[in-house]
Amino acid sequence: MKNGFRQSMAWLHTWTGLLLGWLLFAIFLTGSIAFFREEVGYWMTPELHVSTPGPDTVAHALARLETAAPGASSWTIALPDARNRTIELFWQMPDDQQRRRGPREVLDAGTGAVLTPRETRGGDFLYRFHFELYALPRGWARWIVGAATMMMFVSILSGIVTHKKIFTDFFTLRLGKGQRSWLDAHAVVAVLALPFHIVMTYSGLLLLMATLIPWNAGERRPPQPPQQRPAAERPALPAALTDLTPLLADAEARWGMPAGRIAIDRPGTDRMSVELAPQRNSSLIATGGGGGTGVERLRYDGVTGRLVREVAGREVSGAQAVYNAFSTMHRGRFAQPALRWLYFLSGIAGTVMVASGLVLWTVKRAKNQPASFGRRLVLGLNIGGVAGLTAATAIYFWANRLVPATLPGRIDWEIGAFFLAWSLLLLYPLVRPVRRAWVEQLTLGGMLFAGLPVLNALTSQSNLLKAVASGDWMLAGFDLVAVATGIALCYAARRIALHQPKEAPRSRRQAEAGAETPVLASQGAAE
Repeated sequence: MKNGFRQSMAWLHTWTGLLLGWLLFAIFLTGSIAFFREEVGYWMTPELHVSTPGPDTVAHALARLETAAPGASSWTIALPDARNRTIELFWQMPDDQQRRRGPREVLDAGTGAVLTPRETRGGDFLYRFHFELYALPRGWARWIVGAATMMMFVSILSGIVTHKKIFTDFFTLRLGKGQRSWLDAHAVVAVLALPFHIVMTYSGLLLLMATLIPWNAGERRPPQPPQQRPAAERPALPAALTDLTPLLADAEARWGMPAGRIAIDRPGTDRMSVELAPQRNSSLIATGGGGGTGVERLRYDGVTGRLVREVAGREVSGAQAVYNAFSTMHRGRFAQPALRWLYFLSGIAGTVMVASGLVLWTVKRAKNQPASFGRRLVLGLNIGGVAGLTAATAIYFWANRLVPATLPGRIDWEIGAFFLAWSLLLLYPLVRPVRRAWVEQLTLGGMLFAGLPVLNALTSQSNLLKAVASGDWMLAGFDLVAVATGIALCYAARRIALHQPKEAPRSRRQAEAGAETPVLASQGAAE
Protein backbone atom coordinates (compact mmCIF):
# COMPACT_ATOMS: atom_id res chain seq x y z
CA MET A 1 0.00 0.00 0.00
CA LYS A 2 1.04 3.63 -0.49
CA ASN A 3 1.93 4.42 3.12
CA GLY A 4 3.09 0.98 4.06
CA PHE A 5 1.55 -1.93 5.94
CA ARG A 6 1.86 -0.40 9.41
CA GLN A 7 0.18 2.85 8.35
CA SER A 8 -2.68 0.92 6.76
CA MET A 9 -3.10 -1.02 10.00
CA ALA A 10 -3.18 2.26 11.94
CA TRP A 11 -5.99 3.49 9.69
CA LEU A 12 -7.86 0.20 10.13
CA HIS A 13 -7.36 0.26 13.92
CA THR A 14 -8.66 3.83 14.20
CA TRP A 15 -11.80 3.49 12.15
CA THR A 16 -12.88 0.03 13.29
CA GLY A 17 -12.54 1.27 16.86
CA LEU A 18 -14.51 4.46 16.26
CA LEU A 19 -17.39 3.24 14.11
CA LEU A 20 -18.73 0.89 16.77
CA GLY A 21 -16.78 2.21 19.76
CA TRP A 22 -19.82 3.31 21.75
CA LEU A 23 -21.50 -0.05 21.29
CA LEU A 24 -18.27 -1.83 22.23
CA PHE A 25 -18.06 0.25 25.40
CA ALA A 26 -21.59 -0.84 26.34
CA ILE A 27 -20.74 -4.48 25.56
CA PHE A 28 -17.57 -4.37 27.66
CA LEU A 29 -19.20 -2.57 30.59
CA THR A 30 -22.28 -4.76 30.85
CA GLY A 31 -20.23 -7.90 30.17
CA SER A 32 -17.82 -7.04 32.98
CA ILE A 33 -20.69 -6.55 35.42
CA ALA A 34 -22.23 -9.83 34.20
CA PHE A 35 -19.32 -11.78 35.68
CA PHE A 36 -21.01 -10.99 39.01
CA ARG A 37 -24.59 -11.19 37.82
CA GLU A 38 -25.61 -13.51 40.67
CA GLU A 39 -24.25 -11.00 43.19
CA VAL A 40 -26.00 -8.15 41.37
CA GLY A 41 -29.27 -10.09 41.35
CA TYR A 42 -28.85 -10.85 45.05
CA TRP A 43 -28.39 -7.15 45.88
CA MET A 44 -31.46 -6.28 43.80
CA THR A 45 -33.68 -8.70 45.76
CA PRO A 46 -33.36 -7.46 49.36
CA GLU A 47 -36.08 -9.88 50.48
CA LEU A 48 -33.45 -12.65 50.16
CA HIS A 49 -30.87 -11.00 52.41
CA VAL A 50 -32.36 -12.63 55.52
CA SER A 51 -31.51 -16.13 54.33
CA THR A 52 -28.54 -17.86 55.95
CA PRO A 53 -27.83 -21.53 55.09
CA GLY A 54 -27.71 -23.90 58.05
CA PRO A 55 -27.36 -27.60 58.84
CA ASP A 56 -31.09 -28.26 58.36
CA THR A 57 -31.34 -26.78 54.86
CA VAL A 58 -32.28 -30.05 53.12
CA ALA A 59 -34.77 -30.95 55.88
CA HIS A 60 -36.50 -27.58 55.46
CA ALA A 61 -36.75 -28.14 51.71
CA LEU A 62 -38.25 -31.61 52.06
CA ALA A 63 -40.72 -30.46 54.69
CA ARG A 64 -41.97 -27.68 52.46
CA LEU A 65 -42.30 -30.00 49.43
CA GLU A 66 -44.31 -32.52 51.44
CA THR A 67 -46.68 -29.71 52.40
CA ALA A 68 -46.88 -27.81 49.10
CA ALA A 69 -46.70 -30.68 46.59
CA PRO A 70 -47.60 -34.02 48.19
CA GLY A 71 -48.95 -35.48 44.94
CA ALA A 72 -46.22 -34.24 42.61
CA SER A 73 -44.54 -36.58 40.15
CA SER A 74 -41.12 -35.00 40.78
CA TRP A 75 -39.39 -32.67 43.22
CA THR A 76 -36.29 -30.60 42.51
CA ILE A 77 -34.22 -28.80 45.16
CA ALA A 78 -31.57 -26.24 44.16
CA LEU A 79 -29.24 -26.05 47.16
CA PRO A 80 -27.51 -22.86 48.35
CA ASP A 81 -23.87 -22.28 47.51
CA ALA A 82 -21.31 -19.49 47.71
CA ARG A 83 -23.30 -17.37 45.23
CA ASN A 84 -26.84 -18.31 46.24
CA ARG A 85 -27.93 -18.19 49.87
CA THR A 86 -31.49 -19.47 49.40
CA ILE A 87 -33.26 -22.74 48.57
CA GLU A 88 -35.16 -22.97 45.30
CA LEU A 89 -37.91 -25.58 44.94
CA PHE A 90 -39.51 -26.84 41.73
CA TRP A 91 -42.11 -29.54 41.30
CA GLN A 92 -44.20 -31.05 38.56
CA MET A 93 -47.66 -32.51 38.85
CA PRO A 94 -48.66 -35.78 37.11
CA ASP A 95 -51.12 -34.02 34.78
CA ASP A 96 -48.54 -31.40 33.72
CA GLN A 97 -45.94 -33.48 31.88
CA GLN A 98 -45.55 -31.06 28.97
CA ARG A 99 -44.14 -28.21 31.03
CA ARG A 100 -40.40 -27.94 31.58
CA ARG A 101 -40.83 -26.71 35.12
CA GLY A 102 -43.83 -26.50 37.35
CA PRO A 103 -44.36 -24.14 40.27
CA ARG A 104 -41.34 -22.52 41.95
CA GLU A 105 -40.75 -21.32 45.49
CA VAL A 106 -37.83 -19.67 47.25
CA LEU A 107 -37.13 -20.54 50.89
CA ASP A 108 -35.01 -19.11 53.64
CA ALA A 109 -32.21 -21.68 53.85
CA GLY A 110 -31.97 -21.28 57.61
CA THR A 111 -35.62 -21.38 58.67
CA GLY A 112 -37.51 -22.85 55.72
CA ALA A 113 -39.82 -19.83 55.54
CA VAL A 114 -41.24 -19.03 52.11
CA LEU A 115 -39.73 -15.82 50.70
CA THR A 116 -41.38 -13.56 48.15
CA PRO A 117 -38.68 -11.66 46.26
CA ARG A 118 -39.64 -8.68 44.13
CA GLU A 119 -39.87 -9.09 40.38
CA THR A 120 -36.65 -7.92 38.76
CA ARG A 121 -34.29 -8.91 35.96
CA GLY A 122 -31.40 -8.14 38.28
CA GLY A 123 -28.01 -8.87 36.78
CA ASP A 124 -29.62 -10.92 34.01
CA PHE A 125 -30.73 -7.73 32.27
CA LEU A 126 -27.15 -6.49 31.98
CA TYR A 127 -26.00 -9.99 30.98
CA ARG A 128 -28.58 -10.22 28.19
CA PHE A 129 -27.93 -6.65 27.08
CA HIS A 130 -24.26 -7.58 26.72
CA PHE A 131 -24.94 -9.83 23.71
CA GLU A 132 -28.61 -9.32 22.77
CA LEU A 133 -29.08 -5.61 23.48
CA TYR A 134 -32.72 -5.05 24.39
CA ALA A 135 -36.11 -4.73 22.68
CA LEU A 136 -34.58 -5.64 19.31
CA PRO A 137 -35.37 -8.94 17.59
CA ARG A 138 -32.88 -11.49 18.91
CA GLY A 139 -31.50 -12.35 15.48
CA TRP A 140 -30.86 -8.71 14.56
CA ALA A 141 -29.36 -7.94 17.96
CA ARG A 142 -26.93 -10.82 17.73
CA TRP A 143 -25.94 -9.80 14.22
CA ILE A 144 -25.15 -6.29 15.45
CA VAL A 145 -23.17 -7.55 18.44
CA GLY A 146 -21.41 -10.06 16.20
CA ALA A 147 -20.37 -7.30 13.79
CA ALA A 148 -19.11 -5.20 16.71
CA THR A 149 -17.20 -8.17 18.07
CA MET A 150 -15.59 -8.79 14.69
CA MET A 151 -14.55 -5.13 14.47
CA MET A 152 -13.17 -5.37 18.00
CA PHE A 153 -11.09 -8.40 17.02
CA VAL A 154 -9.79 -6.58 13.95
CA SER A 155 -9.05 -3.50 16.05
CA ILE A 156 -7.08 -5.51 18.61
CA LEU A 157 -4.96 -7.28 15.99
CA SER A 158 -4.34 -4.11 13.98
CA GLY A 159 -3.51 -2.26 17.19
CA ILE A 160 -0.81 -4.80 18.01
CA VAL A 161 0.71 -4.28 14.57
CA THR A 162 0.40 -0.48 14.73
CA HIS A 163 2.00 0.03 18.13
CA LYS A 164 5.46 -1.33 17.52
CA LYS A 165 6.54 -0.23 21.01
CA ILE A 166 3.32 -1.33 22.70
CA PHE A 167 5.02 -3.42 25.40
CA THR A 168 7.64 -0.73 26.02
CA ASP A 169 4.94 1.92 26.32
CA PHE A 170 3.16 -0.30 28.84
CA PHE A 171 5.71 0.84 31.43
CA THR A 172 5.27 4.50 30.51
CA LEU A 173 2.35 6.57 31.76
CA ARG A 174 2.81 10.30 31.37
CA LEU A 175 0.06 12.29 33.07
CA GLY A 176 -0.97 15.79 32.14
CA LYS A 177 0.51 15.56 28.63
CA GLY A 178 -2.69 15.83 26.58
CA GLN A 179 -2.76 13.44 23.65
CA ARG A 180 0.36 11.65 24.88
CA SER A 181 -1.36 10.86 28.20
CA TRP A 182 -4.43 9.44 26.49
CA LEU A 183 -2.25 7.30 24.22
CA ASP A 184 -0.25 6.04 27.21
CA ALA A 185 -3.43 5.16 29.12
CA HIS A 186 -4.85 3.42 26.05
CA ALA A 187 -1.67 1.33 25.65
CA VAL A 188 -1.38 0.45 29.36
CA VAL A 189 -4.91 -0.92 29.78
CA ALA A 190 -4.73 -2.64 26.38
CA VAL A 191 -1.53 -4.53 27.17
CA LEU A 192 -2.47 -5.14 30.81
CA ALA A 193 -5.23 -7.56 29.81
CA LEU A 194 -4.28 -8.28 26.19
CA PRO A 195 -4.62 -12.10 26.44
CA PHE A 196 -8.03 -11.61 28.08
CA HIS A 197 -9.18 -9.26 25.31
CA ILE A 198 -8.08 -11.66 22.58
CA VAL A 199 -9.68 -14.72 24.19
CA MET A 200 -12.93 -12.92 25.07
CA THR A 201 -13.30 -11.45 21.60
CA TYR A 202 -12.49 -14.67 19.77
CA SER A 203 -14.68 -16.79 22.04
CA GLY A 204 -17.48 -14.24 21.63
CA LEU A 205 -17.31 -14.79 17.89
CA LEU A 206 -17.53 -18.55 18.48
CA LEU A 207 -20.62 -18.11 20.64
CA LEU A 208 -22.27 -16.09 17.87
CA MET A 209 -21.11 -18.49 15.17
CA ALA A 210 -24.57 -19.92 14.52
CA THR A 211 -25.87 -16.38 13.92
CA LEU A 212 -22.98 -15.13 11.81
CA ILE A 213 -22.61 -18.36 9.81
CA PRO A 214 -26.09 -19.94 9.91
CA TRP A 215 -25.33 -22.37 7.09
CA ASN A 216 -22.67 -24.01 9.27
CA ALA A 217 -24.73 -24.39 12.41
CA GLY A 218 -24.14 -28.12 12.63
CA GLU A 219 -25.28 -31.39 11.22
CA ARG A 220 -28.94 -32.22 11.22
CA ARG A 221 -29.83 -35.26 13.20
CA PRO A 222 -31.69 -37.98 11.33
CA PRO A 223 -35.31 -38.39 12.37
CA GLN A 224 -35.72 -40.70 15.32
CA PRO A 225 -38.19 -43.57 15.15
CA PRO A 226 -41.25 -43.16 17.34
CA GLN A 227 -40.77 -44.56 20.80
CA GLN A 228 -43.00 -47.32 21.96
CA ARG A 229 -45.04 -46.75 25.05
CA PRO A 230 -43.78 -48.67 28.05
CA ALA A 231 -45.83 -51.58 29.20
CA ALA A 232 -48.31 -50.95 31.97
CA GLU A 233 -46.69 -51.00 35.42
CA ARG A 234 -48.16 -52.14 38.67
CA PRO A 235 -49.44 -49.36 40.91
CA ALA A 236 -46.74 -47.81 43.05
CA LEU A 237 -46.93 -48.36 46.80
CA PRO A 238 -46.34 -45.71 49.47
CA ALA A 239 -42.80 -45.63 50.88
CA ALA A 240 -40.62 -43.34 52.98
CA LEU A 241 -37.70 -41.43 51.54
CA THR A 242 -34.26 -42.58 52.62
CA ASP A 243 -32.03 -40.29 54.67
CA LEU A 244 -30.30 -37.97 52.17
CA THR A 245 -27.37 -37.05 54.43
CA PRO A 246 -25.24 -40.15 53.58
CA LEU A 247 -26.06 -39.70 49.89
CA LEU A 248 -24.88 -36.08 49.90
CA ALA A 249 -21.70 -37.04 51.73
CA ASP A 250 -21.01 -39.87 49.26
CA ALA A 251 -21.52 -37.54 46.31
CA GLU A 252 -19.19 -34.89 47.74
CA ALA A 253 -16.51 -37.52 48.35
CA ARG A 254 -16.75 -38.71 44.73
CA TRP A 255 -16.79 -35.27 43.10
CA GLY A 256 -14.66 -33.25 45.48
CA MET A 257 -17.43 -30.64 45.68
CA PRO A 258 -20.89 -30.48 47.27
CA ALA A 259 -24.06 -31.35 45.41
CA GLY A 260 -25.86 -28.41 43.88
CA ARG A 261 -29.16 -30.02 42.99
CA ILE A 262 -31.38 -32.85 44.24
CA ALA A 263 -34.02 -34.33 41.93
CA ILE A 264 -36.50 -36.81 43.40
CA ASP A 265 -38.63 -38.77 40.95
CA ARG A 266 -41.94 -40.30 42.07
CA PRO A 267 -41.61 -39.04 45.65
CA GLY A 268 -43.47 -40.95 48.35
CA THR A 269 -43.57 -44.23 46.42
CA ASP A 270 -41.52 -47.41 46.43
CA ARG A 271 -40.26 -46.51 42.94
CA MET A 272 -38.76 -43.18 43.80
CA SER A 273 -35.19 -42.34 42.85
CA VAL A 274 -32.84 -39.62 43.99
CA GLU A 275 -30.49 -38.00 41.49
CA LEU A 276 -27.71 -35.68 42.64
CA ALA A 277 -25.79 -33.21 40.47
CA PRO A 278 -22.64 -31.29 41.43
CA GLN A 279 -22.50 -27.53 41.81
CA ARG A 280 -20.48 -27.11 38.61
CA ASN A 281 -18.68 -28.99 35.87
CA SER A 282 -15.30 -30.45 36.71
CA SER A 283 -13.94 -29.83 33.20
CA LEU A 284 -13.90 -26.86 30.82
CA ILE A 285 -14.76 -29.09 27.87
CA ALA A 286 -17.75 -30.81 29.46
CA THR A 287 -20.31 -28.33 28.10
CA GLY A 288 -20.41 -24.92 26.52
CA GLY A 289 -20.57 -23.22 29.89
CA GLY A 290 -24.21 -22.28 29.67
CA GLY A 291 -24.77 -22.52 33.39
CA GLY A 292 -26.60 -24.95 35.60
CA THR A 293 -25.11 -27.90 37.42
CA GLY A 294 -22.43 -30.20 36.09
CA VAL A 295 -22.94 -33.04 33.66
CA GLU A 296 -21.95 -35.67 36.22
CA ARG A 297 -24.84 -37.44 37.92
CA LEU A 298 -25.36 -39.97 40.71
CA ARG A 299 -28.65 -41.83 40.94
CA TYR A 300 -29.71 -43.63 44.09
CA ASP A 301 -32.65 -45.80 45.04
CA GLY A 302 -34.94 -43.44 46.93
CA VAL A 303 -36.02 -46.07 49.45
CA THR A 304 -32.84 -48.02 50.22
CA GLY A 305 -30.23 -45.35 49.37
CA ARG A 306 -28.31 -47.81 47.16
CA LEU A 307 -26.26 -46.31 44.31
CA VAL A 308 -27.95 -47.32 41.07
CA ARG A 309 -26.08 -45.40 38.39
CA GLU A 310 -23.10 -43.09 38.04
CA VAL A 311 -22.66 -40.80 35.04
CA ALA A 312 -19.10 -39.49 34.86
CA GLY A 313 -19.62 -37.15 31.91
CA ARG A 314 -20.17 -37.18 28.20
CA GLU A 315 -17.66 -37.74 25.43
CA VAL A 316 -17.26 -34.94 22.90
CA SER A 317 -15.36 -34.59 19.64
CA GLY A 318 -12.17 -32.56 19.36
CA ALA A 319 -13.91 -29.66 17.64
CA GLN A 320 -16.71 -29.67 20.21
CA ALA A 321 -14.17 -29.77 23.03
CA VAL A 322 -12.43 -26.65 21.67
CA TYR A 323 -15.76 -24.87 21.30
CA ASN A 324 -16.83 -25.87 24.81
CA ALA A 325 -13.53 -24.72 26.32
CA PHE A 326 -13.69 -21.27 24.69
CA SER A 327 -17.39 -20.89 25.51
CA THR A 328 -16.82 -21.82 29.13
CA MET A 329 -13.88 -19.43 29.43
CA HIS A 330 -15.96 -16.61 27.90
CA ARG A 331 -18.82 -16.96 30.37
CA GLY A 332 -16.53 -17.54 33.35
CA ARG A 333 -19.17 -19.30 35.42
CA PHE A 334 -16.67 -21.96 36.47
CA ALA A 335 -14.38 -19.33 38.02
CA GLN A 336 -13.75 -19.24 41.74
CA PRO A 337 -13.75 -15.82 43.49
CA ALA A 338 -10.11 -14.87 42.80
CA LEU A 339 -10.34 -15.75 39.11
CA ARG A 340 -13.73 -14.09 38.81
CA TRP A 341 -12.26 -10.87 40.17
CA LEU A 342 -9.46 -11.16 37.62
CA TYR A 343 -12.11 -11.55 34.90
CA PHE A 344 -13.95 -8.48 36.19
CA LEU A 345 -10.86 -6.29 36.44
CA SER A 346 -9.71 -7.37 32.98
CA GLY A 347 -13.14 -6.50 31.62
CA ILE A 348 -12.96 -3.07 33.26
CA ALA A 349 -9.52 -2.63 31.68
CA GLY A 350 -11.13 -3.37 28.31
CA THR A 351 -13.87 -0.84 29.08
CA VAL A 352 -11.25 1.82 29.85
CA MET A 353 -9.35 0.82 26.70
CA VAL A 354 -12.38 1.49 24.50
CA ALA A 355 -13.25 4.72 26.32
CA SER A 356 -9.70 6.09 26.11
CA GLY A 357 -9.56 5.17 22.42
CA LEU A 358 -12.75 7.15 21.75
CA VAL A 359 -11.43 10.19 23.60
CA LEU A 360 -8.02 9.87 21.93
CA TRP A 361 -9.68 10.06 18.50
CA THR A 362 -11.16 13.49 19.28
CA VAL A 363 -8.10 14.83 21.10
CA LYS A 364 -5.82 13.81 18.24
CA ARG A 365 -7.94 15.62 15.65
CA ALA A 366 -8.65 18.71 17.73
CA LYS A 367 -5.31 20.22 16.67
CA ASN A 368 -5.78 20.14 12.95
CA GLN A 369 -9.53 20.23 12.34
CA PRO A 370 -11.83 23.22 12.86
CA ALA A 371 -14.94 22.87 14.97
CA SER A 372 -17.68 21.14 12.98
CA PHE A 373 -20.99 19.43 13.56
CA GLY A 374 -19.41 16.01 13.00
CA ARG A 375 -16.69 16.50 15.60
CA ARG A 376 -19.17 18.03 17.99
CA LEU A 377 -21.43 15.01 17.53
CA VAL A 378 -18.56 12.62 18.23
CA LEU A 379 -17.64 14.58 21.36
CA GLY A 380 -21.24 14.41 22.57
CA LEU A 381 -21.55 10.70 21.85
CA ASN A 382 -18.31 10.10 23.75
CA ILE A 383 -19.79 11.76 26.82
CA GLY A 384 -23.23 10.15 26.57
CA GLY A 385 -21.88 6.76 25.52
CA VAL A 386 -19.24 6.58 28.25
CA ALA A 387 -20.21 8.74 31.23
CA GLY A 388 -23.91 8.62 30.35
CA LEU A 389 -24.12 4.83 30.19
CA THR A 390 -22.20 4.52 33.44
CA ALA A 391 -24.63 6.87 35.19
CA ALA A 392 -27.63 5.10 33.62
CA THR A 393 -26.38 1.81 35.05
CA ALA A 394 -26.37 3.36 38.51
CA ILE A 395 -29.89 4.69 37.89
CA TYR A 396 -30.99 1.14 37.05
CA PHE A 397 -29.86 0.06 40.54
CA TRP A 398 -31.59 3.04 42.15
CA ALA A 399 -34.82 2.28 40.28
CA ASN A 400 -34.70 -1.26 41.68
CA ARG A 401 -35.13 0.13 45.20
CA LEU A 402 -37.31 3.16 44.49
CA VAL A 403 -39.95 1.45 42.32
CA PRO A 404 -42.49 -0.13 44.73
CA ALA A 405 -41.88 -3.85 45.21
CA THR A 406 -45.53 -4.75 44.56
CA LEU A 407 -46.07 -2.49 41.55
CA PRO A 408 -47.43 -4.47 38.56
CA GLY A 409 -44.96 -4.55 35.70
CA ARG A 410 -42.15 -3.23 37.87
CA ILE A 411 -39.55 -5.00 35.69
CA ASP A 412 -40.49 -2.70 32.81
CA TRP A 413 -40.23 0.30 35.12
CA GLU A 414 -36.69 -0.66 36.16
CA ILE A 415 -35.48 -1.25 32.63
CA GLY A 416 -37.41 1.77 31.35
CA ALA A 417 -35.63 3.98 33.90
CA PHE A 418 -32.29 2.77 32.54
CA PHE A 419 -33.10 3.55 28.91
CA LEU A 420 -34.86 6.83 29.65
CA ALA A 421 -31.89 8.04 31.69
CA TRP A 422 -29.41 6.94 29.04
CA SER A 423 -31.40 8.65 26.27
CA LEU A 424 -31.44 11.94 28.18
CA LEU A 425 -27.76 11.66 29.01
CA LEU A 426 -26.96 11.07 25.32
CA LEU A 427 -28.78 14.27 24.35
CA TYR A 428 -27.57 16.40 27.24
CA PRO A 429 -23.95 16.87 26.01
CA LEU A 430 -25.21 18.27 22.70
CA VAL A 431 -26.54 21.40 24.46
CA ARG A 432 -23.75 21.84 27.04
CA PRO A 433 -20.09 22.80 26.81
CA VAL A 434 -17.98 19.69 26.42
CA ARG A 435 -15.93 20.01 29.59
CA ARG A 436 -18.93 20.85 31.74
CA ALA A 437 -20.89 17.91 30.32
CA TRP A 438 -18.03 15.52 31.16
CA VAL A 439 -17.77 16.88 34.70
CA GLU A 440 -21.51 16.88 35.32
CA GLN A 441 -22.19 13.38 34.03
CA LEU A 442 -19.17 11.83 35.74
CA THR A 443 -20.12 13.55 38.98
CA LEU A 444 -23.71 12.34 38.63
CA GLY A 445 -22.58 8.75 38.09
CA GLY A 446 -20.09 8.97 40.94
CA MET A 447 -22.64 10.27 43.43
CA LEU A 448 -25.22 7.70 42.38
CA PHE A 449 -22.79 4.79 42.75
CA ALA A 450 -21.36 6.05 46.02
CA GLY A 451 -24.90 6.42 47.40
CA LEU A 452 -25.94 2.83 46.68
CA PRO A 453 -24.81 1.45 50.09
CA VAL A 454 -26.87 4.18 51.80
CA LEU A 455 -29.84 3.34 49.59
CA ASN A 456 -29.46 -0.34 50.49
CA ALA A 457 -29.38 0.45 54.21
CA LEU A 458 -32.56 2.56 53.93
CA THR A 459 -34.55 0.09 51.83
CA SER A 460 -33.62 -3.32 53.27
CA GLN A 461 -32.97 -5.06 56.56
CA SER A 462 -29.25 -5.22 55.90
CA ASN A 463 -26.42 -2.78 55.31
CA LEU A 464 -22.72 -2.79 54.57
CA LEU A 465 -21.62 -3.07 58.21
CA LYS A 466 -24.03 -5.92 58.96
CA ALA A 467 -23.01 -7.73 55.80
CA VAL A 468 -19.31 -7.57 56.70
CA ALA A 469 -20.00 -8.67 60.28
CA SER A 470 -22.09 -11.65 59.14
CA GLY A 471 -19.73 -12.66 56.33
CA ASP A 472 -22.26 -11.85 53.60
CA TRP A 473 -19.63 -10.88 51.03
CA MET A 474 -22.07 -11.03 48.14
CA LEU A 475 -23.83 -7.99 49.54
CA ALA A 476 -20.76 -6.34 51.00
CA GLY A 477 -18.81 -6.82 47.79
CA PHE A 478 -21.47 -5.06 45.73
CA ASP A 479 -21.57 -2.09 48.11
CA LEU A 480 -17.78 -1.81 48.26
CA VAL A 481 -17.42 -1.93 44.47
CA ALA A 482 -20.16 0.70 44.18
CA VAL A 483 -18.28 3.02 46.55
CA ALA A 484 -14.98 2.44 44.73
CA THR A 485 -16.68 3.16 41.39
CA GLY A 486 -18.22 6.34 42.77
CA ILE A 487 -14.87 7.57 44.07
CA ALA A 488 -13.16 6.81 40.73
CA LEU A 489 -15.83 8.69 38.74
CA CYS A 490 -15.76 11.71 41.04
CA TYR A 491 -11.96 11.74 40.88
CA ALA A 492 -12.09 11.71 37.08
CA ALA A 493 -14.63 14.56 37.14
CA ARG A 494 -12.36 16.61 39.40
CA ARG A 495 -9.32 16.03 37.21
CA ILE A 496 -11.25 17.22 34.15
CA ALA A 497 -12.60 20.25 36.00
CA LEU A 498 -9.13 21.33 37.13
CA HIS A 499 -7.35 20.51 33.87
CA GLN A 500 -5.81 23.45 32.05
CA PRO A 501 -5.03 22.65 28.40
CA LYS A 502 -1.44 23.38 27.50
CA GLU A 503 -0.48 25.36 24.46
CA ALA A 504 1.06 23.23 21.78
CA PRO A 505 4.52 24.36 20.57
CA ARG A 506 4.47 26.32 17.34
CA SER A 507 5.72 24.63 14.22
CA ARG A 508 8.73 25.99 12.31
CA ARG A 509 6.40 27.40 9.65
CA GLN A 510 4.37 29.23 12.30
CA ALA A 511 7.51 30.58 13.91
CA GLU A 512 8.87 31.84 10.60
CA ALA A 513 5.53 33.42 9.78
CA GLY A 514 5.36 35.03 13.20
CA ALA A 515 2.08 33.41 14.10
CA GLU A 516 0.61 35.02 17.20
CA THR A 517 -2.15 32.53 18.08
CA PRO A 518 -0.92 29.14 19.34
CA VAL A 519 -2.94 25.98 18.80
CA LEU A 520 -4.47 24.49 21.92
CA ALA A 521 -3.34 20.97 22.71
CA SER A 522 -6.92 19.87 23.07
CA GLN A 523 -9.79 21.91 21.72
CA GLY A 524 -12.21 19.29 22.89
CA ALA A 525 -11.26 19.92 26.51
CA ALA A 526 -11.47 23.67 26.07
CA GLU A 527 -14.88 23.88 24.44
